[in-house]
Amino acid sequence: MKPLAITLGDPAGIGAEVVFKALENAEVPAILFGSRALANPPNGIELVDVGGGGAIRYGTIDAAYGRVALDSIDAALEAIRSGQCSALVTAPIHKQSIALAGSPFPGHTELLAARAGLKRYGHDYAMYFDSPRLKSVLLSVHLPLREAISQINYVDIVALAGLMDREYKRIYGQTPRIAVAGVNPHAGEGGKFGDEERVIGQAVAHARKSGLTITGPHPADTVFLAAHRGQYDVVLAMYHDQALIPIKTIAFDESVNITIGLPYLRVSVDHGTAFDIAGRGIADAAPMRYAIRWAAAHAEGYSR
Repeated sequence: MKPLAITLGDPAGIGAEVVFKALENAEVPAILFGSRALANPPNGIELVDVGGGGAIRYGTIDAAYGRVALDSIDAALEAIRSGQCSALVTAPIHKQSIALAGSPFPGHTELLAARAGLKRYGHDYAMYFDSPRLKSVLLSVHLPLREAISQINYVDIVALAGLMDREYKRIYGQTPRIAVAGVNPHAGEGGKFGDEERVIGQAVAHARKSGLTITGPHPADTVFLAAHRGQYDVVLAMYHDQALIPIKTIAFDESVNITIGLPYLRVSVDHGTAFDIAGRGIADAAPMRYAIRWAAAHAEGYSR
C-alpha cells in the first residue's frame, strides 16, 4: 500500500510523542509531516519538514505552532493529491493556536472540507466515529446545546442519513442499519416531553422510502446500548455529546474520528492536544496506534 500521510499536529501538544510511539514496530508505511526542529523523529521514519524552530514550549498556545500545524496539513494533502500517500491520519491541533495563525476554521473537519470544496455539513461531509462495536454520525458538531436542538430539521436528517449510507458502503462494502436517536427523554414520549421527534420521525420515514435501512427516533438512553449489542450498525446522533459520551466511555482507546465525504480517507484520534501532560513522555499512544492501523486497513478500499 501507499504510505499513510500522518501530521504531527500542534508542536506544543502530545501529537509527535504519540505518533512516534505508535509507529514503533507498527510495520505500516508512513510519511510524517511537521517541524523537524520541534519534533525530530526516530531513525527510519521519513518526515517532510514544514519549517518552524526555536525551543519548544510545551502546553503553550502560539500562532507559530498553529502555523506549523496548518502547514503540515497542507503538505500532507499535497502528498495525497499527487498520489504519493493514501490516507490522512491527523494528530490533534489546538483551535486557539490555528486561529492565531489566521485560520477561520474551528478544527480539522471544517478545514479539510473546505480544502476539498465541500460546503454543507451533513450534506457534503460529516463527522463520523467508528469503533469495533459502536459507531455514530453527528447531525451537528461544535454548537451550544440549545442551538443544536433548535436546528434539528427534516432536510438535514434525510441528507445525513443518505451520506452515511453511501460512506458506510465505501468503508465496509455493505448497507448499514441506521438507528436515529431522539433528542428528548424517551424520544419525546409521544409529544409529552417535546415535539422534535415528530420532525425526526418524518425524516426517517422519508429516508426509508428512498431505500435506506433506517429506523427511529429511538430513545437515546437505550439506542447506543442496542447498537453496541449488534442490533444497529450506526447511530445517527442529534448532537455532539449524545454520541461522544457513550463512544469515549466504551471505546476510548479503539475509536477513530473520520471525516466522511472527502475524496480520501481521513482518520484521527478521539482526543485533544493534552497540553497538561505534553513533553513529559507519559502520553498513551494506544488511540493513535489504533487510528494508524485502522487507516492502513481501510485506505485503499475507501479511495474513489
